[in-house]
Amino acid sequence: MANSKIQTPAYPSAAKLADSDCYPQYTASLKCLEQFSSDKSKCQEHFDVYKECKKKEREARLERNRSRSLFS
Repeated sequence: MANSKIQTPAYPSAAKLADSDCYPQYTASLKCLEQFSSDKSKCQEHFDVYKECKKKEREARLERNRSRSLFS
């Protein structure tokens, strides 16, 4: 019998994708893929913009975490 217990995320306070500042870029990438599923190269610009946004978001999160260090 399969375990029917619902798993909670390891980090319940972690932001959901829809809460991300990069959500518009994410949805634009998906819409492009829906439109050009046979030619993903047409969506490369969307992918690059989303990737850059996630990079900036990660860097900002790391900087916030550095300023909250337990040892400072």
